[in-house]
Amino acid sequence: MSQSPSLSGRLLVAMPGIGDPRFEHAVILICAHGPDHAMGLRLDRPVSGVDLKAVLDRLDLAVPETAPERQILAGGPVERERGFVLHTDDWVSPESSLAFGDGLAMTGTRDALVAMADVEAGPDRALLVLGYAGWGEGQLEDELAENVWLMSDADLDLIFDADHDTKWARALARIGVDAGRLSAQGGRA
Repeated sequence: MSQSPSLSGRLLVAMPGIGDPRFEHAVILICAHGPDHAMGLRLDRPVSGVDLKAVLDRLDLAVPETAPERQILAGGPVERERGFVLHTDDWVSPESSLAFGDGLAMTGTRDALVAMADVEAGPDRALLVLGYAGWGEGQLEDELAENVWLMSDADLDLIFDADHDTKWARALARIGVDAGRLSAQGGRA
């Protein structure tokens, strides 16, 4: 059996009728993919009532006066209390960052939170994401074969923008699909 190429750095865009309400209209960035697993972060579901400053305060980390207002995203149903900073690779922690795709990295340590709040020394673009989406051996490949997801190349502007309400439709449009013309019902030809 030949090994399929890594999907790290690609976007998954949920098809209507995905059958799992946790992933309705989801746009997920695949951060790690191998023969026995896949891991991704959902990019379109803000967590209400909490922002970066609140998280830094809760962790007793210094909040610079210049720290930008940043929403927190719900990255998926697995380990929803665990945080990941998704960021551009212009800032990395040599011990803890995972670089992937074209210009992206993910870091799960406090130094990434501090860097994210520092507009001078931190990454150019960053998101704090709680939880992740995970797939076991062959599970993602099976879902792709069943047309549960569409694939797209990553787009930094789409990944890091704050217009979460239209992200799914815009991700579809990037690959030439009109969201209004998609149906959750299958047919036969």
